[in-house]
Amino acid sequence: MIKNIEKIYDRLSSVSKIYKITYNDERISFVPLDPANTDYQAIQKWIAEGGIVIDNAPSGTEAEGGEVIDNPPIE
Repeated sequence: MIKNIEKIYDRLSSVSKIYKITYNDERISFVPLDPANTDYQAIQKWIAEGGIVIDNAPSGTEAEGGEVIDNPPIE
């Protein structure tokens, strides 16, 4: 079972290229943002069923849907 899913961003380009999945047994898996990938498809199903993706985009990054993320820097 999935505990949580987080989008991971490339620090140089501020572009999300993978999902980090943490399972209930604390295993971690990384899945590319590729609609042809079956794990990606499973994530999309999980989201459609009410799962929420943690999106800690760098400040100024445009998230899906056009919303601009303005997260304060971590000190």
